[in-house]
Amino acid sequence: MHKPSVITRFVLVVAVLLPLVSCSAFDRLRALRVIKEAHTEYGRGDYEAAAELYEEVLANDPNLVDAYFYLANSYDQQFRPALRGEPENDHFLDMAIDNYILSAERQTGRPMQTLSLQYLVAAFGPDKSNEPAKSEPVLQTMITTDPENPENYFALSRLYEDSGLVAEAEEVLQNVSTANPDDPDVHRQVAAFYNRNEQFDETIAELRRVSELEPENPEAFYTISTYYWEKAFRDFTIDEDQQMEYVLLGLDEANKALELNADYMEALTYKNILLRMQANLTDAGSERDDLIAEADELRDRAEELQQLRASGVGVG
Repeated sequence: MHKPSVITRFVLVVAVLLPLVSCSAFDRLRALRVIKEAHTEYGRGDYEAAAELYEEVLANDPNLVDAYFYLANSYDQQFRPALRGEPENDHFLDMAIDNYILSAERQTGRPMQTLSLQYLVAAFGPDKSNEPAKSEPVLQTMITTDPENPENYFALSRLYEDSGLVAEAEEVLQNVSTANPDDPDVHRQVAAFYNRNEQFDETIAELRRVSELEPENPEAFYTISTYYWEKAFRDFTIDEDQQMEYVLLGLDEANKALELNADYMEALTYKNILLRMQANLTDAGSERDDLIAEADELRDRAEELQQLRASGVGVG
């Protein structure tokens, strides 16, 4: 009995494998074609059609991992917070969350992985599934994978703060501030945290750090002046001497801003307001009149700049 020749055996192997190879190649080619259609529908805002197409893409080729994110977001876009509790509507969000997770797990590139995690955190947010406890491990993962990105720490801190864990939120911000002492945006975020939690001295300290890091930026000084105005105007627990102290400190900061940009309209406006507050706290009639007169000049200049800005003329 003759054994099959080598050529015969090769032909038999090819005969068996060729349909499998052809099927796999066909599926991938189909997936590549369909994903173009899916992106087109996604770009048009037809998220229902896009979701169906992305599902088809992944059924044909699950290795086209970017499709998981776009599939998730297509479902996400169909979710309506006002209809939360309705099964069909909630199903959209469930599908979005499942596919954001798949996208984060299967992505090999950090940008898309990070984007998937960011959207996943948002999906767990108060406007959507409102499951903050599920956001924490995701944010911790984001910090682990990208420890140099302060935004991840800010998000974790805000999650703690919104959950009533103020001490934990502050600790996160202190850690990121220590790691990024020369980043003014970090100090702005920390200042905003302290302001939300009514810690005025700490707020001012962080804002002063911003002005030290950006000595040529008039906005840094202007911002401090607005906080001093707010303290003097809204804090009814302080007496008139303390009010005057804060008003004068605010004027000093507004002056620093105007020294850098004499046509800084917002700084002119706040200096005008602060001068009027100073006048109200001043007993001497002549001094009060001088303060009001100066405030009027600043008000007029601010209004002039506002009109120029409205007419399209560039102003500071």
